Amino acid sequence: MEDIRESVAGLCSKFPDEYWRRCDLEHAFPWDFYAAMAGAGWVGIAIPPEYGGSGAGITEAAVVLQTVAASGAAMNGATALHLSIFGMIQWSNTVRH
Repeated sequence: MEDIRESVAGLCSKFPDEYWRRCDLEHAFPWDFYAAMAGAGWVGIAIPPEYGGSGAGITEAAVVLQTVAASGAAMNGATALHLSIFGMIQWSNTVRH
């Protein structure tokens, strides 16, 4: 789990407080942050490999979101990822059964 924390924290460090402040003031979705997280594979962390994900579990996904929230992105960063991570888990479970 520590490797997940370190990798996510490193990526989050590229989005300083000023980025999040601007998103807040403009009421803007953090598209650059979302794209970086998706590009690094974190959005698909709990999606089964046969659907293009990493195949990790809920615990690993929770570590990603906790690390994002603790990075300074707070819930603005974590919320931007919640539905994509957990919504897709539900979808992939539905498709598989």
